[in-house]
Amino acid sequence: MATDHIRYDVLARDALRGVLRKVLTDAAAHGLPGEHHFFITFVSEAEGVKLSQRLLAQYPEEMTIILQHQFWDLVVLEDRFEVGLSFGGIPERLVVPFSAIKSFLDPSVKFGLQFDTSDVAEPATETSAAAPAPAAVPAPAAENAETAEEPTPPSAGGAEVVRLDRFRKK
Repeated sequence: MATDHIRYDVLARDALRGVLRKVLTDAAAHGLPGEHHFFITFVSEAEGVKLSQRLLAQYPEEMTIILQHQFWDLVVLEDRFEVGLSFGGIPERLVVPFSAIKSFLDPSVKFGLQFDTSDVAEPATETSAAAPAPAAVPAPAAENAETAEEPTPPSAGGAEVVRLDRFRKK
């Protein structure tokens, strides 16, 4: 088999992460249009992920968050996004690098992306201990302050899901 010196798998993955970045940037600037909402699953202990010890204990391997009605202060940067969410009535700030994302699903239009995260590095033990956990953040204005429990994400049933692992170099 020929060697892929161009690395089409990496180019495709980065392009699709660009789609995710663009969608989140638009949501941060203008809110979510219509019935759109996002299920984002990420590797909990991937390098650059910041969440409280409480959430890490509850979701030690991966975590799925839902951006729909009850999120605030969504900030999208080149390599990550940050968002405020409430878990069991406790507001928290999460930082999620795009490289840690395993899947993205917008069930309102049956669209999804799956990313191969087998190459995602977990932080070194000393880095994890030294990095401060994000502090609880104040809840947003009253109209968004309802408690958001961690719902179980729907399966991708019927959704068009683009799997990036099939493009991965063997």
